[in-house]
This record gives sequence, C-alpha cells and structure tokens, in this order.
Amino acid sequence: MRVSNVYRPMIFGCQADERLPGVARQMVERNIGALAVLEGERITGVITERDLVMALAGSDDPATVSAGACASTELKTAGLEEDTREVARRMLDAGIRHMPVDEDGRMVGMVSMRDLLALETWAA
Repeated sequence: MRVSNVYRPMIFGCQADERLPGVARQMVERNIGALAVLEGERITGVITERDLVMALAGSDDPATVSAGACASTELKTAGLEEDTREVARRMLDAGIRHMPVDEDGRMVGMVSMRDLLALETWAA
C-alpha cells in the first residue's frame, strides 16, 4: 500500500516562537501527537508529545520555552508514492512516530505510526 492511501492530508502547525503551553493545548484540542513547527510559512521542524515531555522534565519554567527550542529539526519525510511498510521501517529505525509527507518539496500532511498500524490491522 502507498502512503497516499493512509496519511492525513492536513497540516497542523505552530510558530517556532510559540510557548509550550499553547503547543500542548493545540495537540489536546486536535487530538494529535505532533505539530509542524513554522517560521512564517516555512517548516523548520516537528514537535511531538515526546518533545514536550522532555522539555517539561528539563526546564524549571516550561511556559517560557518555545516550540522551536525543543522541536526535532532533522526532518525525515515520506513520499506519497512510497510503500507504507518501507516508511514504517524507516520510522522504527529513526525512533520516530510521526513523519511529514512531502510532495514535490512541500509538506502536504503527516503520517503516524498509528496510521500505519491501523492499516496493517484492518487490511489483514
């Protein structure tokens, strides 16, 4: 199966200078585990629930910490036509649970390990 059959074609994001309480609220309100981190309209990273927990554990005042300060900036992306098993393998190898989906150099959505697991579970 291809990523185009399973990814979420929506981009939820926050600005790099947004503080962690606002980032966490967005994730809770949208019931998602990751946000694209933006500088203007350019994606500079991804912040996940795991990043939030690490920031909370490592800061005396997490309300002063910005999304950009704790986001993963080494972006690994999946292509729309990529095989879902290969993407799952790459995610496992990298230790990540969310991967931006790229089409012609621009982010068009996100795929999560949960999306890929659901595909394997329900397609069987």
